Amino acid sequence: MNLFLDYLTVIALFVFVALPAAVGFVRERRIDRQLRDAERGEAARTEPYSAARPYKVTRRSYPKGWAKA
Repeated sequence: MNLFLDYLTVIALFVFVALPAAVGFVRERRIDRQLRDAERGEAARTEPYSAARPYKVTRRSYPKGWAKA
């Protein structure tokens, strides 16, 4: 039983150390795929064609706001 717990501990530590790297790798691959699609001029695969057009958000200045510029 001690041998099993030792193996389980080593595997858990390996997953704990390797999981952030694996998540980062997957994220980088997704970003690279999106950049390649953008260079080719293709529509994004994750965005539906019926998506609403984004609009520009303007910042308002609040003269009596809590933050003083």
